[in-house]
Order: sequence, then structure tokens, then C-alpha cells
Amino acid sequence: MAAGPPGLEAEDFHRIREMVSPICGIELPPGKEELVRSRLAGRLRALGLDSFEAYIAYVEYDATGRELAEMVDAITTNKTSFFREPLHFDHLREQTLPMLRARGGPVRLWSAGCSSGEEPYSLAMLVRDTIPEGEWCDVRILATDISRRMLDRARAAVYEDDAVRELPADVVMRHFMVEDAHPPRTYRVRDAVRALVRIAHLNLMSAWPMRGPFDVIFCRNVMIYFDRATQQQLIDRFWELLAPGGELFVGHAESLTGLAHQFTYVRPAVYRRPAS
Repeated sequence: MAAGPPGLEAEDFHRIREMVSPICGIELPPGKEELVRSRLAGRLRALGLDSFEAYIAYVEYDATGRELAEMVDAITTNKTSFFREPLHFDHLREQTLPMLRARGGPVRLWSAGCSSGEEPYSLAMLVRDTIPEGEWCDVRILATDISRRMLDRARAAVYEDDAVRELPADVVMRHFMVEDAHPPRTYRVRDAVRALVRIAHLNLMSAWPMRGPFDVIFCRNVMIYFDRATQQQLIDRFWELLAPGGELFVGHAESLTGLAHQFTYVRPAVYRRPAS
């Protein structure tokens, strides 16, 4: 009988916490041991290692930093879906995009923590459905994530039937094409939607090369994994990159309560940088 995955000792968990937090800001409080063990078990198998102690030593002595990146990638949560938290997309369709269309000029959106691409492609679909075709030629959506594995999936833009099953049939027809009709059926996001999205690797804890300004920033269900000091740092940096009147969308399980900021509350999990 094959041996099960090795156990994660308390000291090993502590060392992994100390390695991950400075890189990506993710906090791993006590109680997350099983999550860490299960997420990293595959890396131990891939490297032929039989203990987390040996794995940590491997990461520490890997001068290339590749395995540290693999560790962070494995631990990072990547749950997402098309049009997740639909009230945000209702607000964009009914309020934000009409306002930007009336203003004129380029429109810039950023999906920070885009995972496998469902969020930025949802934004692009909404843009195409809300703004007449002749007016969205200068719309650009930046999609970033720390996980190179998820970014590869976003670039491929191919999703299984489960990912699109809850979408209205007309949305699927307009914005997807069948990639493989054999079960499990897969769909590819149409090129016209993909053309609005630029995908790039970015660690939110590192320097940001983009200058902005952005009219909309989506950073949803990301800050919940950070400590208060890191959340404050991110909010300050988002403020600097948002255009006056621009909006910040966070997850519905998140809030700016307790953080020092100048944003105006718009609706649950939506905040605006005042126009003046």
C-alpha cells in the first residue's frame, strides 16, 4: 500500500509561514496547517521528498528562487468564477460604465488577483455588452496575479462546461466558442473579448510598474488573507493609482472599516475616490 502524505510538524508550519508572508503578504494563522499540508503535498511528490523538513531545506537552498515561487503558487487560494458577486457587475453596468462612457476618453480597469481569468473576462464581456462597439476601442483591462500557473490558464482562456453552466445561454453564445464538443465540453473565450485584456504577472507586495490612472480597480477576496498593516499599504497604493472619481471594488467579505482612508462609501464593497 502506498504511503500517505507526510505530516506537517509545528516547526515546519512555522518556517513555511515565515517564508511565505514576506513574499506575498499572506498570513497563515494557526488552524491552517491542514491547508498548507494538502497544498504542498504535490510539490513533495514532484521533487521526490519524503518530509516537509526536507522540502523546506530544498526551498532554502534553491538559489534560483523557483521553488519558493512554486510554494507560494501552491498555497495561494484561486477560487473564482464568471460574474462572481453579481451585484458588483450590476453596479458597473448601471452606474460606472455609463458614467465613463458619458465622460469620454480612455477607460482603464484593473483586475488585481485575476486568478485563472474569469474576472477580467467578465469585465470585458460586460464592456462589450454595455458600451456600443464603436466606443470601446480605447478600453483596456489589466489582469494580474502572483500565480504564474493561474496566469497560464487565463492566457489560454479555455474553460470546462462547469465554469459556464450558470451563465445565460445568450452570454455563452456571444462571448464563447466551443473548443471541444466531447465531454467534458470546453469553451474558449472569443478573441474579441480577449483583445480587451492584458495579462501580466504581479506580486502585490512588490513594485508596481504601471502608472495608472485606473477608473476601476477590482481587488476582491484578496485582502482578507493579509494582516491589517498590509491591507493599509494596499489601500494607500490603490488610492494613488485611481483616477479622481474612480472606484475600488473589494470582496463582500472584506471592508475598509478600521483602515485610514479617504474613499467615499458607495455601496457594500464598493468605494470611490472623490472627483475633487
